[in-house]
Amino acid sequence: MTVHTPDWVKHAVFYQIYPDRFARSPRIEHPRGITFKPWGSPPEEQGFQGGDLYGIVDHLDYLQDLGITALYLNPIFASASNHRYHTYDYFQVDPLLGGNNALRELLDVAHARGMRVVLDGVFNHASRGFWAFHHIAENGADSPYLDWFHINSLPLQPYPPSANHPTNYESWANLPALPKFNTDNPGVRDYIFAVARHWVKFGIDGWRLDVPQEIDDDAFWQEFRQVVKTVNPEAYIVGEIWESAQRWLQGDQFDAVMNYIFSRATMGFFGAETLNTDVRPGGHAFTTFTVDKFAAEIERMHNLYDWEINYAQLNLLDSHDTPRILWQMGGDESAVRLSVLFQMTMPGAPCVYYGDEIGMTGGLEPGCRGAFLWDKPETWNTDLLDFFRRAIALRHNFAALRTGTFQALFAADGVYAFKRTLGKQTLVAVFNANRQPKTVSVPLKTAAGTVFRAVWGNEQSIARKGTLPNVKIPARDAVIFSVG
Repeated sequence: MTVHTPDWVKHAVFYQIYPDRFARSPRIEHPRGITFKPWGSPPEEQGFQGGDLYGIVDHLDYLQDLGITALYLNPIFASASNHRYHTYDYFQVDPLLGGNNALRELLDVAHARGMRVVLDGVFNHASRGFWAFHHIAENGADSPYLDWFHINSLPLQPYPPSANHPTNYESWANLPALPKFNTDNPGVRDYIFAVARHWVKFGIDGWRLDVPQEIDDDAFWQEFRQVVKTVNPEAYIVGEIWESAQRWLQGDQFDAVMNYIFSRATMGFFGAETLNTDVRPGGHAFTTFTVDKFAAEIERMHNLYDWEINYAQLNLLDSHDTPRILWQMGGDESAVRLSVLFQMTMPGAPCVYYGDEIGMTGGLEPGCRGAFLWDKPETWNTDLLDFFRRAIALRHNFAALRTGTFQALFAADGVYAFKRTLGKQTLVAVFNANRQPKTVSVPLKTAAGTVFRAVWGNEQSIARKGTLPNVKIPARDAVIFSVG
């Protein structure tokens, strides 16, 4: 099978937004009597802080100045949770976010700026408030929708007396708030595919699929892809798979997955000295990497899939499901900078988690879901923000960093180097994870006398036969050269 992934994704820089915590807009008119938690309340308090989709629209200038070209939004459909993974109406944007009109404005304004918008699709499970589940709760065995969920006994017990009390229906992670759809039921399949089709027709640019491996049915995802791609062949389908995902990445199901293999390797190498290894987001431990093991893991990662897939992978460093990168790195900003620059120079679409660029921090969820500090600009790490801008601009300025070939060149003594080539354009990136400067000669087959000018750092190097000699890399930094 010929594999094709959306071309725009390969050139995109994504920004993940948790809608309740990104920005409130004064333009939204809520019903009288609604009360939100104060903006910036500790995320551990849960509750709603009142971010909305108009707030995203109001800050598109900021995002565009950062270099963002695509948005990935956590769920936005009607729900009784601030993260909105408990969906009760898939055809209605949550009124607290501004409703369908707010999404219409966001899509129109973003598209006018050349920015794409990908939504989170939660199709494995719904919520206790979902209309079909509620119908069963009210009618028991008399409900025509009894087979839409996996019911073990009746009457339903959606609110068990204790957290340890088992539910009498299947639910995600045994959480009674998240009843699992029976996707073997043709009516359920029709409903989910109708939702997928509706919002792509509405204008979204793709779906990020929540826990898609829980729907253990290739035919389901093959039909899902057909439904989406029939409406928009360039819509992006990216699954939340935390490990290798060959099963879903053969060209007939997903375009890509959230590349947690990339994030664990990157942070494990550049943050090896300070990495917090006590947490297990998604059930996966963080481990440290020596440079040789890091090089081997990057090679393994790339060998898993067709290169058409590798160019479309969603390369993230953190997300709503993990500690923020600054926290994960033990507060070591140099590790964050090295990781971000590596992310921006590697194959795959980089994704920035909202607020990382200004130094926001926080541990495992909900700690990583704090409100963006619009009201406290004095707390922003403006040097880090400038670093993000420059690293993103570097990616935009050189097509070879987006769709060029990849070749590892050097991995020794804490230094990792690779080459990206597209046509006559070649870039060589040399990363130094050490806390002291390093000088290395990088093996490179190029004509002797070729001048490599630095596009990151202040070095210049002239190729000798078979090498790029005496490359000086500052401590905890990188040098990136360009020719052509």
